[in-house]
Amino acid sequence: MAIDTPVRAEPETTPRSAVVGAPSLRAPTKMDAVRAFGTVYGPSVLLDLFVAASVAALARRALGWRPDCAVARLFQPIAGLGVGSAVAYLAAIRPWLRRWGSTDEEVARALPGDELVPDPAIVSTWSVKIDAPVEEVWPWLAQIGQDRGGFYSYAWLENLAGCELRNADQVHPEWQGRTVGEVVPLHPAHGLPLAYFEPGHALVLEGWGAFVVEASDARRTRLISRTRVRTGWSAISYALLMEIPHFVMQRKMLLEIKERAERGDRST
Repeated sequence: MAIDTPVRAEPETTPRSAVVGAPSLRAPTKMDAVRAFGTVYGPSVLLDLFVAASVAALARRALGWRPDCAVARLFQPIAGLGVGSAVAYLAAIRPWLRRWGSTDEEVARALPGDELVPDPAIVSTWSVKIDAPVEEVWPWLAQIGQDRGGFYSYAWLENLAGCELRNADQVHPEWQGRTVGEVVPLHPAHGLPLAYFEPGHALVLEGWGAFVVEASDARRTRLISRTRVRTGWSAISYALLMEIPHFVMQRKMLLEIKERAERGDRST
């Protein structure tokens, strides 16, 4: 799931328009915007409004205000739930969420793509251990994209947003090649530039982040994902709207790559 954080990539050696096999994205429509916003941001907006209303209700109660309508009176008993949930998320859930599955060493060290957002306000590092060698894991990652293998997440939810994709259950040799600067589609009308591509090791998408595969030993692999969000409005909007859905979708993606690689079926 992309976060569309503005970043600056290194100068490209190949113009994007000249990349062989680059996808042709259509112009977005109003319906694209409505579907994408409603699916991606809708639940977060509702949750944020619930928390804000809960804080306001408790603040008014503390100031001696008494509700003068039936709706306000009904909301009073659940206002504490909204505030309590927000406190629990900030104090316990969010720190766990931002480093799910990762070791201290993985969280602390630099990864390809970190230089795209050199002074981030938010950094999330997510990892999974895969009982398969790197050469069995990398091909699944290399073929991500709306026009290729999908993103191995909740396809029904992505398609509700209009992505029109299908997650691959096989490795396709024709989908393994990439060129830095090409656009990797997330949606028929939207994609992200490929900022870094090292076969067998790392793939970085501008506005999303890095995916890195590393051998733990001859038979096991660590798949690491990192997202860095720049300071300012990008960090505020990400924290309020994208942090939870991004984690939910990307966690599913990592686990599904793990399942496919451990299954060992790479037939085409």
